[in-house]
Amino acid sequence: MIRCTRSLIAGLATIVALLHALGAHAQGVDVTAHVTIQKAAESMAGMAMKKSAAGAMASPADVVVWLTPLKPDGNSASMGHPGPFRLVQKDKMFTPHLLVVPAGSSVEFPNLDPFFHNVFSLFNGKRFDLGLYESGTTRAVRFDREGISYIFCNIHPEMGAVVVALSTPYWGISTVSGAVAVHGVPPGDYRMHVWSEAARSANPVETERVVQVRSAPVHLGEIVLEGAIDPIAHHKNKFGEDYRADHQHSY
Repeated sequence: MIRCTRSLIAGLATIVALLHALGAHAQGVDVTAHVTIQKAAESMAGMAMKKSAAGAMASPADVVVWLTPLKPDGNSASMGHPGPFRLVQKDKMFTPHLLVVPAGSSVEFPNLDPFFHNVFSLFNGKRFDLGLYESGTTRAVRFDREGISYIFCNIHPEMGAVVVALSTPYWGISTVSGAVAVHGVPPGDYRMHVWSEAARSANPVETERVVQVRSAPVHLGEIVLEGAIDPIAHHKNKFGEDYRADHQHSY
């Protein structure tokens, strides 16, 4: 009788473990990491990287980490991220400052200020120029491919934001403490990618490594970045020229 009871308990334990594994396979697991940003070493030319405009070390917040399946898993990039997506212009600011969207998404740019704005982007992501449009109106842009788009206003140089368009639903954004979590990652092999506005990878091989996900949560350890020049703090207008220092921003 005791032997049968032990066999029954062992069998139940096996079933529970199997159900747990199947549940993890269906729902995916968490992939976590911690971001650290260190001072940049001097370049080969002997030039030190400039500090940010505030003179402080870049924050480990708002670092985007994403995982791209090495084999297509059939899951849409919009899975869990349906939208709609908006970058609001208010008080001469874009809100939010950082927006991650599935590739192919449209982003609205409503103007809630009492004056004109001219939203544009000329970087390697989505290139566009929405032209001048007045208070209370909105325009939209479709980010049709994966990439990083730096967003500016041609009238107000202090305005800047970033749209990160991804072809995978498996991504996370780091907190102020540097903690980052990618939720619901199914078992499989993935290529890791890391982006930061004001930092770059200290070891590109390490930040683009293959990550294996099975039935248990994965911790990637430290992601070490080094401070770099912030492209938003050092940008030109849409004509590739410096903003006029005497511009009064009357509209």
